Amino acid sequence: MTEPNEIKPANQRGSARLAAVQALYQMDVGEQTLEETLSQFESFRLGRELEGDEYLPADADYFRHIVRGVVANQVKLDPVINSALQSGWPMTRIDATLRALLRAGVFELTMRKDIPFKVVIREYVDVANAFYEDEVPGMVNGVLDAVARKYSEGYAGGEHSSR
Repeated sequence: MTEPNEIKPANQRGSARLAAVQALYQMDVGEQTLEETLSQFESFRLGRELEGDEYLPADADYFRHIVRGVVANQVKLDPVINSALQSGWPMTRIDATLRALLRAGVFELTMRKDIPFKVVIREYVDVANAFYEDEVPGMVNGVLDAVARKYSEGYAGGEHSSR
């Protein structure tokens, strides 16, 4: 068990993914512009302490790539997510944090063919665990696994299917 202010080990891309989800959430609920959000995160959050929370050093270029990529491709990403969600649970029924997380994960799965699907899925399940303690991380695993299967005939998947 970690102490509240203890920094959990994470690589810089993992930290970038976590920060990207937070930034996308902030843009969704706070109605900030892309540039305002990127500037705020880069100036005040990445690798800094804010209100008692320590933000780990993150790959700032990768953070920007994810956030900009999700914003530019959201109209393509949302239908992919909707098709992977359980019937009766469209994007409009899930909370803003989960929407941001799924958008970032699906962006990487569909637009970043250079990163192994299993790595992307594992990283976003870890991000889900940072925000949720219930069944949500398992649902994130299922949705991202379904998207990975759809976008790669050679993807074996199943790495986290027991979660």
